[in-house]
Amino acid sequence: MGRFRHQGRAVNFSLLAAAALSPALIPLAAQQAPSFKVNVKLVRLLVNVKDAHGALVGSLQSSDFSVYDCGVKQTISVFERQTELPLSVAVLIDTSGSTGKDLRYEVTSVEKFFRALIGEGNPQDAVSLYSFNYEVVLLQNFTRSLPRLNESLRYLKGSGGTSLYDAIVLSSREVSRRQGRHVIVVVTDGGDTTSRTTYPEALEAAHLADAVIYPILVVPIPNDAGRNLGGEHALATIASGTGGRVFEPSVGAQLDQAFADILRDLRTQYLIGYYPRNLPADSPRFHPVRIELSRTDLRLSARTGYYGVAPE
Repeated sequence: MGRFRHQGRAVNFSLLAAAALSPALIPLAAQQAPSFKVNVKLVRLLVNVKDAHGALVGSLQSSDFSVYDCGVKQTISVFERQTELPLSVAVLIDTSGSTGKDLRYEVTSVEKFFRALIGEGNPQDAVSLYSFNYEVVLLQNFTRSLPRLNESLRYLKGSGGTSLYDAIVLSSREVSRRQGRHVIVVVTDGGDTTSRTTYPEALEAAHLADAVIYPILVVPIPNDAGRNLGGEHALATIASGTGGRVFEPSVGAQLDQAFADILRDLRTQYLIGYYPRNLPADSPRFHPVRIELSRTDLRLSARTGYYGVAPE
């Protein structure tokens, strides 16, 4: 059974899961009665662009991008290169029984990530820290204090199952209350085993929070036998759908590099915003969004849509 614990107090997850998806906690545009007035909502998209060699490209203009909402081309109203909006990064660490032997190596890499994130960029950037096995534990709410974050890492140990989807739902709820950019980094060795929530609910929660998800799959088994390939595929899909990407490093230098690559992505993001206009009357609740580039030699990553309100 998935549970959530905060500051030593255990809570039945089913109540919090309901709260996480309740109207009081969903962004205003997703609460309003069905109406075309959803068109006044500014939709923000964080976009990374890379060349054929994987190098980030940060010199494009607004005219290089075309945005389509439900298949209808939109007018870009907000455009920033390498946006300096503050980052709220939730780091989720898998402490299920299968992670025990790698945890100390993961903690070392996470500490380096915290130091680089807090030491650079916007002075309002902040980090929260969760662990998850059969329950989800908020170890440290959003802070810039490295001593607090590192102290929270000290006593982690592996045991129990894996409530991955519960952790994504709860961290999405918390990060959605913050201003600026929302990011969730998940350090895990595979799929979900004990969540009360499901993959679709986790994906919806991430979209409602406008959160970009970066899964780091530290997989101790090199071949397919014995791995949770279905869980790994689900994480790759949730990363792609939210504009992130998945990493599959070993512990040590490769894990350090995965965290460094995430930071590099976050420091070279375009911010594109538009007010949805002229959408079809039968627009679904989840609005598919497509971004096209004028240059065919480049590729981009961004979330695939957002939750609006379908008209009656």
